[in-house]
Amino acid sequence: MAIGETVITIIGNLTSDPEIRTTSQGAQVASFTIANTARVYNKQTGQYEDGPALFMRCSAWRDMASHCAQSLTKGMRVIAQGRLQQHSYQAQDGTNRTVMELQVDEIGPSLRYATAQVSRIDRRPQGPVYGNPAAQTPTVNTGAGGWSQQPAQTQQPAQPPADDPWGAPSDDQSSFGGFGKADTEPEF
Repeated sequence: MAIGETVITIIGNLTSDPEIRTTSQGAQVASFTIANTARVYNKQTGQYEDGPALFMRCSAWRDMASHCAQSLTKGMRVIAQGRLQQHSYQAQDGTNRTVMELQVDEIGPSLRYATAQVSRIDRRPQGPVYGNPAAQTPTVNTGAGGWSQQPAQTQQPAQPPADDPWGAPSDDQSSFGGFGKADTEPEF
């Protein structure tokens, strides 16, 4: 993010399903609105009441756009974080207008009143494995663009070579050359 950008987080409900479109350059963008209604405590009644609603127009780009279209639906409570941007344009009636829009960097369902099941998109390159191959578990495509990890295979420890004095079991159940035998004491 650039210096001077206003980063905000908004929690609210989607007013409609995200609408996805493709720009002339081929990038996908999802547009949606998040409604946030403040809760205000009324001292006279002793209860919380709905305050004024904020309707924040949002846009998500590229892969996140398709993820939003697949995952989010009207009425869903979401948490979105992004950069607040201002756009000015001339309306059809000739008046100049300015709108505020949230360019979404992160978004997800709120788990305060609901549960969610997350599936990860596998973005690893297909090819040779570098680094620690034991740490990279094989995956199985679940069909909906997600993945699930396979349980780690339990491996038997490798058998030490026969000529390894530290790896071979000894008769005295000790790896200190006879010390620790129950029937003998070391001499000092």
